[in-house]
Amino acid sequence: MAEQQITLRTMTTTEYRAATEHREAESVRVLSRTMPEELARERVAGGTARFLPDGLQTPGHHLLTAEDDSGQAVGTAWVGPDPSGAARSAWLYDLDVFEPHRRRGYGAAILAAVEELIAAEGMSALGLNVVGDNAAAIALYRRGGYDVASMVMRKQV
Repeated sequence: MAEQQITLRTMTTTEYRAATEHREAESVRVLSRTMPEELARERVAGGTARFLPDGLQTPGHHLLTAEDDSGQAVGTAWVGPDPSGAARSAWLYDLDVFEPHRRRGYGAAILAAVEELIAAEGMSALGLNVVGDNAAAIALYRRGGYDVASMVMRKQV
């Protein structure tokens, strides 16, 4: 697969709304496996309010659209401060490659561009969470050199 070339830019207000809606719907879908859907919706909305209190204008956070070399949007990313407070560490809160562009190398290109962005800002590490059954994302991060730093497991009894 050829290496894709992308450019990151700040999301528009419309893109931010669409990305937030998509991210929240996916998060509710995942959390609803282990809790009532209404509680999952409350938790997800609370997370957005906590981490992005000023939306696109939230200081220290980059809400980005990735464009291919023709200027077409192929995905989004959200990167900001590491919620653990780790010095010189950023956190990848979300990376989404739009459906028609998946499995074509755009995820790796977006990830590499985010890494360049945070390195230019003086960060030396990028952390993230990935849902345990998201094999495609896990493979992407492993190919990118990411290692498991911690693991949470659950069993319904």
